[in-house]
Amino acid sequence: MIGAEKTHWRPGARVARLKASHGYGWVLLLAFATFFYAAAAPDEQWSRGLLVLLESATLTLAIWTSGVSRDVRLGGLIAVIGIAGLALSLLGSKNDYIGAVWIVNVALVGATILTIGLGIVDQGEVNQQSITGAICVYILIGLMFTFLYGAAAAIGSGPFFAQGTDGTTSLRVYFSYVTLATLGYGDYTPAGNFGHTVAVLEALLGQIYLVTVVALLVGNLSGLTRRIKASANETDL
Repeated sequence: MIGAEKTHWRPGARVARLKASHGYGWVLLLAFATFFYAAAAPDEQWSRGLLVLLESATLTLAIWTSGVSRDVRLGGLIAVIGIAGLALSLLGSKNDYIGAVWIVNVALVGATILTIGLGIVDQGEVNQQSITGAICVYILIGLMFTFLYGAAAAIGSGPFFAQGTDGTTSLRVYFSYVTLATLGYGDYTPAGNFGHTVAVLEALLGQIYLVTVVALLVGNLSGLTRRIKASANETDL
């Protein structure tokens, strides 16, 4: 029994996740900060390193908020990944190093999305926290594809865009969110098959996410509000 109890309460167990705050306000703030930084920062080595640190901080905060783990070893692993990404960004301007930095960012953002998603599901109800978490995920999806385009631009043999350029980080942020929202301006288009496939995947994911996950959460939250009001009215009567 004692062993079973220890396993039940071990760091990262579902009980710990259920007892977490799930207040994703600070995670959302960091996600927006990363978005604005990526959109405005120069395309330099130190800038890419700072993006790795921002994503490492976002993942760490998401893990703490979701209650996925209180394990110090997990925090250490994130720190090692962040430091490795920072080191890669400072090693030089070779495309292989730059591509590796973008891949590290993709992995960090992907892990953050999974962590927030697990925290939302664990709550078992629709509330303000789950709505905030869903918005975080949407912002992070755009960033993840931004970094994926950066990796493709660095590692690919030719220009990523059909307009004859790999683009800057700022330009890829613009392209990613235009694609995610399926605006289809057409001023920049990917040149190769990989770029075409990833862009279509992002557009599909963006639309499916909005019409299913977000719509479901908002609809259930509205229903919950109506039930609370109805219950309050019955109590008054």
